[in-house]
Amino acid sequence: MKKAVVLVSGGMDSAVVIAIAREQGFAVHALSVSYGQRHTSELDAADRVSKALGAVAHKTVNVDLRSIGGSALTDDIEVPLDTDGHPVGQAAAKDAIPVTYVPARNTIMLSIALGWAEVLGANDIFCGVNAVDYSGYPDCRPEFVAAFERLANLATKAGVEGAGLRVHAPLQFMSKADIVREGVRLGVDFAQTVSCYKADEAGRACGHCDACRLRAEGFAVAGVVDPTRYV
Repeated sequence: MKKAVVLVSGGMDSAVVIAIAREQGFAVHALSVSYGQRHTSELDAADRVSKALGAVAHKTVNVDLRSIGGSALTDDIEVPLDTDGHPVGQAAAKDAIPVTYVPARNTIMLSIALGWAEVLGANDIFCGVNAVDYSGYPDCRPEFVAAFERLANLATKAGVEGAGLRVHAPLQFMSKADIVREGVRLGVDFAQTVSCYKADEAGRACGHCDACRLRAEGFAVAGVVDPTRYV
């Protein structure tokens, strides 16, 4: 089987990405990053989901992004509740970035995935970024994914030797409801996933942060029962 490195956060999107990669015939090497996020229940979920969906391996790499801060997920900044996560007065601004954006997070995670892919001899990397029902993060845009793929082929031994490294973002243009439907089709157990920015140690969601609101809306629009456990 072809090898692929799949970034897995423990949330619903990356769980669906694992299932998609498996359906496409890849031997999934799941990769999670402990970057100093507010809770570790999503990392526990990542391990559960990876095993349940048939990943051949699951690795967690530690990176201390809390040491640089700059985000409500890695710093002493309150996670916005019952809002869209943008600073007050900027919700309508096209280029306003929510305080839950973690500086350079996806760039760092994809870089680690790229390194592991080279070691494994894998030409494919999968990530769950989304440009439709997302929170306004600049590193979820199609332009970012395309740019990182170009970088991967310029900055690695594999790329220089013509291996043709590819970065897949299969959820890029799907709504949350579409992602729910795709997960149901592929047999993903969404009850095993954790999406909440403020989840407790047991993985129970707050129901009020931007991630919770987007997730709940996706299940509602898809007409699928939401298995999320709430505090």
